[in-house]
Amino acid sequence: MAILERVLDAVATMIKLEGKVTGYSDVAKRQQLKIEDLTGRVIRLEAQLELITSVASVRRSPRQSQR
Repeated sequence: MAILERVLDAVATMIKLEGKVTGYSDVAKRQQLKIEDLTGRVIRLEAQLELITSVASVRRSPRQSQR
């Protein structure tokens, strides 16, 4: 009987662990989606910053050459 109890306890533990792993997998998927969204947002911000910087340097150039 002790062996049967140990086996059943081990099976119950495995079932609980599987539930935890499944939960962690779902969390990891959600985090990956958030990371991908944030990456896209950073890329768009970098593009806007480069555009603003290039426009500012173009506007500054003629004024400096008139001096």
